[in-house]
Amino acid sequence: MAEHNDLGNEGEEMAALHLLKAGYDLLKRNYTFQKGEIDIIARKKDVVVIVEVKTRSTPDFGNPQDFLKIGQIQRLVATANHYVENFVEDDVDVRFDIVAIIKNKSGIRLEHIEDAFYHF
Repeated sequence: MAEHNDLGNEGEEMAALHLLKAGYDLLKRNYTFQKGEIDIIARKKDVVVIVEVKTRSTPDFGNPQDFLKIGQIQRLVATANHYVENFVEDDVDVRFDIVAIIKNKSGIRLEHIEDAFYHF
């Protein structure tokens, strides 16, 4: 497996642990629908949280969250809509978060950005 895939998987694991420690229930990881994939679907009370995890080894080219593009947001929204319509029975709010991680020799920086973007 490519080294960047290892870093991405490690980042997703760090994000999942962070969410658990923050009191979220993890509902699903790596949920796919058509061409979209959601890294983590979590829930806290009456909010379903769609979490995109962005992991980088350096901030030299920008913050990890800056690498989320409009096409990916559109696919996330469609995939989230499919999940909620098919697997969530009660009335909930949906929120889109980003967990941005930089992991390198200097250490780990994890930032949880709630309401990172709004669906349209």
